[in-house]
Amino acid sequence: MTIVNQQYRKLNPAGALPREISEVVNNLVEGKSNNVGTVTLNTGWATTTTITNERIGYSSIILLAPATDSAETDTAPYGGFSNNNGQTAPSSGTTAVVEFDTTDISNGVYLDNTTEIHVRNAGVYNLQYSLQLANSNNDGEYADVWFRINGDDVADSASRFYLPARKSTGDPSYLIGSMNFFVELEAGDYVELAGAVSNTTVILDYLPEDLVIPRPAIPAVIFTVQYIAPFSSDNVYVSSLGKGSATLSHFANDTADKTYKYLVVG
Repeated sequence: MTIVNQQYRKLNPAGALPREISEVVNNLVEGKSNNVGTVTLNTGWATTTTITNERIGYSSIILLAPATDSAETDTAPYGGFSNNNGQTAPSSGTTAVVEFDTTDISNGVYLDNTTEIHVRNAGVYNLQYSLQLANSNNDGEYADVWFRINGDDVADSASRFYLPARKSTGDPSYLIGSMNFFVELEAGDYVELAGAVSNTTVILDYLPEDLVIPRPAIPAVIFTVQYIAPFSSDNVYVSSLGKGSATLSHFANDTADKTYKYLVVG
């Protein structure tokens, strides 16, 4: 945490020279006063930062404005995860949890234990997945897919994807299973993607890059998590005031030089 407070001349309560009074008054007319400062948010995924300033009181209003590019452009939490390996259920009718091996993009959302997508901030999130399903059976089969939070199934979050019989030997039928869902999560919660298949011939399939067509590789699964909120600079607010200090609450932060100017009124 870095705090910088501007200091201009203060008048002696016992009396001051006309020149000193004129200097102070002119400064105030030009907007220069001692109630302006800067504060840099704590890092290490901290969710609070304290401003220490003797001018802060219990009824003070503290106005904040981004002062650096890091503070201005940083966004709300998000994460994108994928897997470039095929996955097969252990048996038909048995719940399996989708695994991930790649973090494509992340800010305040992270992967743990190959299946758990954790969030560092409480709020409403949009969960969305894209599954490359394949069926190599001669009969039509299906896959049921749903969300879990902290290991518990989320009510009414399941979808059924039907895959027709394979076209021929070595030529399975394909289907993209896709769904998005809004959930409320607490800081530290994790989400998982669970599923079950009617037959283990239904798999999550990875297709490598094709240089003949050409096309990029097709991941077996893509999973995204997005906080439904504006820029994080709009989420920095004063959560408590005391004599000589104020506590700011904000998104979990690990970005250096995220600095704000502040103005203390009252």
